[in-house]
Amino acid sequence: MSIYVKEVETKSEWKEFVFLPEKIHKNHSNWLHPLYMDDKKFFDKDRNPSFKNNKAKLFLAYNDQQVVGRIMGIIPTKYNEGKEVKCARFSYMECYEDKQVFDALLKAVTDWAVALDCQELIGPMGFSDKEPQGFVTKGFEEPTMFVTNCTYRYMKEFIEENHFNSFVKLHEYEVPIDEQIKTRFEKFIERVARNQQVRLLEFKKGKEVKPYVFGVFELINKTYQEIYGFTEVTEAERDEFANRFLSLLNPKLIKIIVDQQDKVVAFVIAMPDLSEGIRKARGRVYPVGWIHLLKSFRTSKRLVLLLGGVDPAMQNKGLDAILAESLFKSAIQLGFKTMDSHLIMKDNKKMIAEIERLEGHRLCKEYTIYKKRII
Repeated sequence: MSIYVKEVETKSEWKEFVFLPEKIHKNHSNWLHPLYMDDKKFFDKDRNPSFKNNKAKLFLAYNDQQVVGRIMGIIPTKYNEGKEVKCARFSYMECYEDKQVFDALLKAVTDWAVALDCQELIGPMGFSDKEPQGFVTKGFEEPTMFVTNCTYRYMKEFIEENHFNSFVKLHEYEVPIDEQIKTRFEKFIERVARNQQVRLLEFKKGKEVKPYVFGVFELINKTYQEIYGFTEVTEAERDEFANRFLSLLNPKLIKIIVDQQDKVVAFVIAMPDLSEGIRKARGRVYPVGWIHLLKSFRTSKRLVLLLGGVDPAMQNKGLDAILAESLFKSAIQLGFKTMDSHLIMKDNKKMIAEIERLEGHRLCKEYTIYKKRII
């Protein structure tokens, strides 16, 4: 057995990198294909602006000429400069149950990072917190949500055997959606009616949302500073994110609050869980995968919470409750039965407390980002 790791350099190697996970997870019932249309753009250094703002390399592991693993190494330049740290990240790591392969992949990224004067290696963590992050450490039997990692139990074991320590814990909750959860927030609607300083915006068409996209990302840059791994969204990244997700969003599940100057001061964005459609399409939109995605978009009973935020100057004024009531009201009208919280940092005690106050909530998954000093 001859195991070696090399940097992705050719188009065929790049293609192996993109499609390797579906081979490794061939018999993994909970695994969910990515949308390959997105992945092909994401891993293309000429099309993804994040490659221009950071240092990154893709690696493949081979066993006697057969591809058996992959990993991405990232040095988040802007983040490191802003936080005055010297860290590297690993992400999009996949391999069969072979610790030698796992170790070889980690070593490749470690050696690359050390050569560039990095002192710590952290992961799984991508360019930003808006990508899949962490290895699954609880809830292995639970279904996988869109834009989250699905990893085998052995990945947790292998990383800990390499003396990486738990750094950031992320929780994913499931919450039932019913009239009871909506009425919990109804009293706050009277407050917004009396408050002449703010106005709740609801939408029916995507074009109605577009004038507020810039304001939403301005607020994200303002309110997400304390989230680990967050770096301010650039104009190019904003456009890329908007192009990637706006077509997947139902405008009725976007709620925005503006002030008297029409400035965005709070927002929440949710979307139907497209997992079933993605699974049937095997991650391929064309030639016929879009039919499965469209059906899932229209019939899904599970809501996924994507993003939300309240301007610090407007916090503790009930705006979050106003958004929640409006979102749950629309969700009930559209036939949703449950909501997935997506990933919430365990240390985000305020958000965790909000979720855990909702009757019937269930912690369904835990993800862990690991860290190790490499110098």
